[in-house]
Amino acid sequence: MRARIAAVLVAAAGMTATIAAPSWAASAQAPVTPATCAATTSQPCLWKAQDATGVAGMAQIAVEDFQPTLIRVELKTQRAWGSPWLTVATTSGVSSATFTLATPKVATTDRSIVCATTGPALDVTRQITTCTAPY
Repeated sequence: MRARIAAVLVAAAGMTATIAAPSWAASAQAPVTPATCAATTSQPCLWKAQDATGVAGMAQIAVEDFQPTLIRVELKTQRAWGSPWLTVATTSGVSSATFTLATPKVATTDRSIVCATTGPALDVTRQITTCTAPY
């Protein structure tokens, strides 16, 4: 019975999204790509790269003070609304210059977010995590 109710709710949400999509599309921002990425030292530029073979999380950060900077990128998925976000792919690196990292591609149709943890490589207390909105 619960499965039937959930299926009806999902179908109703899908119809609502289809009807309201033009108004949402008009207010949507242009997707972030490497060409439009304006990374700063305080916040990485995050985006999702998707094609027929899968989804990858991407992040770029500009390091201006030439100190070793950590960046850890995670691709997280959510199977259903309200369920926990699960990390399905991750990668990390340390650099003293502007750099871009990508997670391995994952074949999924679930909702996903890209998160990046950045900051001085040797000072964990100054590292911050930033995530995209779900899409």
